[in-house]
Amino acid sequence: MMRLSVAFRHAHRSHSSIQRLRTGVKVLNQENRHTPDISAVSSLRVREASSTSGTTETAASLQSHARKYDGLPYERAVGDIVQKCREELKAIGETNPGLKPTLAIIQAGEDDILLEMNKKMAAKIGLNVTQICLPHQCTEEEVIEEILRLNEDSRVHGIFLHLPQTFLSKSVRNAIKPQKDVDGVCDLNVGRVVLGDKRDGFTSPVAGAVLELLARHDAPLVGKMAVLVGVEGPLKVALQYLLQNNGMILQTCLWSSTNLQKQIMDSDVVISINTNHNHIPSTWLRPGVAVIDLGSALMEEHPDSWEARVEAQSAAGLGPLTAAFRIQHVVRSSRRWIQEQQYQPWSLRPLKLHPLSPVPSDIEISRAQTPKPISQLAQEIGLLPEELEAYGNTKAKVHLSLLNRLQHQPDGRYILVAGITPTPLGEGKSTVTIGLAQALSAHLRLNSFACLRQPSQGPTFGVKGGAAGGGYAQVIPMEEFNLHLTGDIHAITAANNLVAAAIDARILHEATQSDKALYSRLVPSVNGVRRFSPIQLARLQRLGVNKSNPTDLTPQEVSAFVRLDLDPEKVTWQRVVDTNDRFLRKITVGQANTEKGHARQTQFDIAVASEIMAILALTDGLADMRARLGRMVVGSSRNGQAITADDLGVTGALAVLMKDAIKPTLMQTLEGTPVFVHAGPFANIAHGNSSVLADKLALKLVGEEGYVVTEAGFGADIGMEKFFNIKCRTSGLRPNVVVLVATIRALKMHGGGPNVTAGAPLPKEYIDENLQLVADGCSNLKKQIQIAHLFGVPVVVALNAFKTDTQAEIDLVCRIAKASGASAAVPCHHWSRGGRGSLELAHAVKEVSSQGSRFQFLYNLQNPIVEKIRTIAQKVYGAEDIELSPEAQAKIDYYNQQGFGALPICMAKTHLSLSHMPEKKGVPTNFILPIRDVRASIGAGFIYPLVGTMSTMPGLPTRPCFYDIDLDPVTEEIKGLF
Repeated sequence: MMRLSVAFRHAHRSHSSIQRLRTGVKVLNQENRHTPDISAVSSLRVREASSTSGTTETAASLQSHARKYDGLPYERAVGDIVQKCREELKAIGETNPGLKPTLAIIQAGEDDILLEMNKKMAAKIGLNVTQICLPHQCTEEEVIEEILRLNEDSRVHGIFLHLPQTFLSKSVRNAIKPQKDVDGVCDLNVGRVVLGDKRDGFTSPVAGAVLELLARHDAPLVGKMAVLVGVEGPLKVALQYLLQNNGMILQTCLWSSTNLQKQIMDSDVVISINTNHNHIPSTWLRPGVAVIDLGSALMEEHPDSWEARVEAQSAAGLGPLTAAFRIQHVVRSSRRWIQEQQYQPWSLRPLKLHPLSPVPSDIEISRAQTPKPISQLAQEIGLLPEELEAYGNTKAKVHLSLLNRLQHQPDGRYILVAGITPTPLGEGKSTVTIGLAQALSAHLRLNSFACLRQPSQGPTFGVKGGAAGGGYAQVIPMEEFNLHLTGDIHAITAANNLVAAAIDARILHEATQSDKALYSRLVPSVNGVRRFSPIQLARLQRLGVNKSNPTDLTPQEVSAFVRLDLDPEKVTWQRVVDTNDRFLRKITVGQANTEKGHARQTQFDIAVASEIMAILALTDGLADMRARLGRMVVGSSRNGQAITADDLGVTGALAVLMKDAIKPTLMQTLEGTPVFVHAGPFANIAHGNSSVLADKLALKLVGEEGYVVTEAGFGADIGMEKFFNIKCRTSGLRPNVVVLVATIRALKMHGGGPNVTAGAPLPKEYIDENLQLVADGCSNLKKQIQIAHLFGVPVVVALNAFKTDTQAEIDLVCRIAKASGASAAVPCHHWSRGGRGSLELAHAVKEVSSQGSRFQFLYNLQNPIVEKIRTIAQKVYGAEDIELSPEAQAKIDYYNQQGFGALPICMAKTHLSLSHMPEKKGVPTNFILPIRDVRASIGAGFIYPLVGTMSTMPGLPTRPCFYDIDLDPVTEEIKGLF
């Protein structure tokens, strides 16, 4: 941005204010006149200067004397900077061989001389220079738009604005990211100069060049007088504070100042911006004064003169020196960028909890705590600003680029929270997960992340309520957690129903149009040209048609291309909605006259039962998600061929709808520890775990000594088994510990206690002490411990304590758990005390996880489908054998024929019993597991056998939760939500 032309005038006096430069300048005094040597530059644009005797020296004569000396200060300075930059860049290249720092120059008009000067300096070091030439009459908005684009370009490490001064408004200057502002013009970098903070910001290279030349003078600068004439803006501030910090006494003035002459004549150094209208008369310059003219450095408003100014500058000394400083800043910017990309130690500031007794409602506790701004939490755990996409002040999406940035960072320890077979009320796996994370991070000061599923609105407005935890172990704000969050489920709903709409529309169009009409509409002529879309070309390749010109297809090929021939009776894809609506379990579509009699029966599922939700939970990136979406089987053709989303041509649109949903959502617990909320697949017909991506991101962020606590849905026989056999196969991750959650309430139920019904008061057996019921019910706990050991993973039992539990009951459970093979068993009081109530659990997890695990899968994927089902039924559920219905056997044969036989198994059965019979508690034996049907989620990547009757659309109870939910129209606070 700045261009310098410099003249140093030196005269020797007994009280000379500045001694000669280090190269040995010949001095001028009143007794013995010598030609001054200009050691600051190799060639100069110098005004005629007179000594006190009136002798005049021209620029040419000064230049001829300057050539007599080698090693001029600016050349040595440039050489020093270049050498240092080379060394830094070499070190950068050793660890980042693909990185080549780039300086981007934004200018108005074409200015190749400027580009060449910077390229020449960059070439000496090994950097790239790119030039963006905007029109002479470009607007401020155009400049800012270009700056913002460069800000987000990771290949650019420095931005230099070579623009007229009128363009360098505050808005333009502050549009540059401070870390890329290598000319030090934004307010933050100027402020850092004022504070003397040079670690993170950049100082003006012009000011740096001026100071460098003055600093290389033999005489010290301390106590010398300097004046800035006509210098304004960031450059003025930078020069002012740099010179003052080096001990100089500084004055600033305008050209219109009344005492301008006196200030100049009193100064040892004069730094000015001369113009055609303003310049310093030589008679004002006392002998020995150093004059630095910045006039040619600043671009003025006459475009025709810019090239001439740059040409004059390119020959001047401070031009190369300024360019050298600028390039040095680019190198430093790239080094800082690399450092930012490395794993950053956490600086987590926990939030204080003040638990009350009795414990208030969940929403009262949530509102009593003020969450940290999500940007602050992100910074505390080492996320970069560009990796965060804020949704308000308390939640944000995290970009998957984090995985690339931290790809070499070792993972932390992986903790799975599962549970025993639950009551209909649930046993608190979410609260244990959150309480454990709070204990690890807020109290033991160990990095930890909780990873949770996103709750469906079905239970939220139905009977179960939300899934943000409870008591003093919650995710906050709990209203945002339970309602909409960042819209992922809505995106899944839109994508799922787009597929459903495409299916019925395709069936209608094929039934009512000829091959020729279909072809002309599927491959229309646009401006006289017909082209296949990429997804249509892919379909042709699957059909074995290797042609790209639509006119080359034969009639037979056209027919095969346009007709999917979907059998309406074999469409397996259902519409979804995120509401419990029992009357959508069976519906008829296509009854309007416009559908021409093409009605069919179908149904709605709840949104979280969509295969797209399962894909979201298992994918490892956008490319993988798109491929999985394309493989989704939506039905069969009349000749038995599987029809996919790719065949429908809808895959790209689905990926677009899901592009934001793939990013995990960052939130926080009541104690300010981080939480990822992402995906929420049904735990019976799908695998019931939060996303692979959330776990992977968290494992990188916590560091090698950190902990990621993730939750599996329902009991260990369902959620944990699927976590191991499906999620771990997909992710490649291996758990260190299983935390098995149990409650006295559930154990009494398994020991023979009365039925537990949601919404009804608990029978007295669950309130009064009953050691026999507890001991008998521990059979279920023992079985779940054994299931975990099948996979070679150690178990810590977390007894989620309630106020009705007695100490004798708690002690009994812990003794039996340890005797049954648990590595540790501890009571947890996080609900009433927060993280402090789970400290014993945190210590146990820390100790057991350090001992390692011997993880193994339960079955080999190459085993036949029937054998994989039998293995799960016998080893996990305790069944004697399985019984396949004819329909189930036929489906297995079909999947084998289609090449799906090597997929893992996702059993769809009740969560209320180890068997298929919900009423059978404890550890049922001597039963045959009936397999009613077998279905496939090919995109998600698993086969799911149906055990008994499974509903994928819940219904509302007589008195749903929504009776208590309301909104205060004045405060906009939600009332009655748990």
